[in-house]
Amino acid sequence: MTHVIRAARDSDLQPLYEMAKLTGGGFTNLPPDRAALRAKLERSATAFARIEDSKADDLFVLVLENIETGEVRGTCQIFTHVGQNYPFYSYRLGTLTQHSKELGRTFRADMLGLTTDLEGCSEVGGLFLHPGERAGGLGMLLARSRYLFIAQHRMRFADRVLAELRGIIDEAGGSPFWDGLAGRFFGMNFQDADQFNAVRGHQFIADLFPKHPIYIAMLPESARAVIGLPHPSGRAAMRMLENEGFAYENYVDIFDGGPTMLAKTDHVRTIREARTERVVAIDGDGGDPALISKGRLAEFRCTYGELRSREDGVVLTSATAAALGVGAGDSISHVARN
Repeated sequence: MTHVIRAARDSDLQPLYEMAKLTGGGFTNLPPDRAALRAKLERSATAFARIEDSKADDLFVLVLENIETGEVRGTCQIFTHVGQNYPFYSYRLGTLTQHSKELGRTFRADMLGLTTDLEGCSEVGGLFLHPGERAGGLGMLLARSRYLFIAQHRMRFADRVLAELRGIIDEAGGSPFWDGLAGRFFGMNFQDADQFNAVRGHQFIADLFPKHPIYIAMLPESARAVIGLPHPSGRAAMRMLENEGFAYENYVDIFDGGPTMLAKTDHVRTIREARTERVVAIDGDGGDPALISKGRLAEFRCTYGELRSREDGVVLTSATAAALGVGAGDSISHVARN
C-alpha cells in the first residue's frame, strides 16, 4: 500500500515531463513537450470538474504516487470518446479476392484501408511506469485502475473501449512501418511525424494521407513484417489487455503499425467483476488481496489492499483505509487482485 492512483494535478507537470523523456518515442499520449503536457493537464482538470454524468469529449489523466515519498512514478489516461473534434484514423487489414476464369486461379490480396470505424469508442492509453518501479505489480495497478474508474463513471463512457499498443521502433528511433508507407507521402521521418502528432494532433493525416487502399504486397518486407506487432516493451501490456477481454480485430495504428485492441466496455473483466460496497469496519486482521478504489472524479483513489467480506459490507485493513483515506461508512469499489 505504498502506492496509490489519483487524479493528476497541475503540480504533476514536471514528473510527467521527466517520464515522457524516458519513453523512447512513438508514445504520442505522453510527449516530451511541456506545452502539450500542460494542455493535457488542463483538459483533464476540466473533465474532473464536470459533474454531469453525460457523454462528452473528456480526457482523464491519472498518476501513480508513492505515498511515502510523494513522488509520482507512473501515469495513465482515459479518453471518453475518441474522434469527436478530429477524425480518429486507423488502418483496417482486409482481403480482396478476385477470380480469373481464363487462368483458372483465385487471387487474394491483403490490403490496408484507412478508416474511422473506431470513432466514438472510449480509449485507455498513455500508460507509463517509471523504469525504477517495474516490480510489485504496479503496471497492473495502473492498467486496472482505469477500468475501476470507468465502472465508477459508466454513463460517461462508450459501449466499446480500445487500446492502441505502440508498434515496432528500431534502435535509431525510426518506424519500419512509417518508412515503408506513410513516410513516402509525407516527406518526413517518423520522429518528426510522431512529434507533430503528439503536440498538434493528426488532422494533417486527413489532408495528406492516401484515401485508397494500400496493397500490402507492394510494401517493403521491413514494413510488412511489423504490421500488427507490439513493441517488445508492450508485450506484457498486450497480455494484460487480453486477460481483461480485449482482442486484436485487424486494426493497426497509422503511424507505427502497432495493434489496436478492442473490447465491449461491460465485458472488460475488471468492470464486469467490480463490486461497490460499504466499509463497515477497519482493523489490522488482514484479508483477501484486492484492487480497491474510492471516490468520484478528482476524489478518485485506487490501490492494492486487503479486505474481508461480511453480510453487511466489507472490512478493510487499517493500512488500506489510510492509503485510500476512507473510514467506516464510506463506499468503496473492489475486485480481486488475481
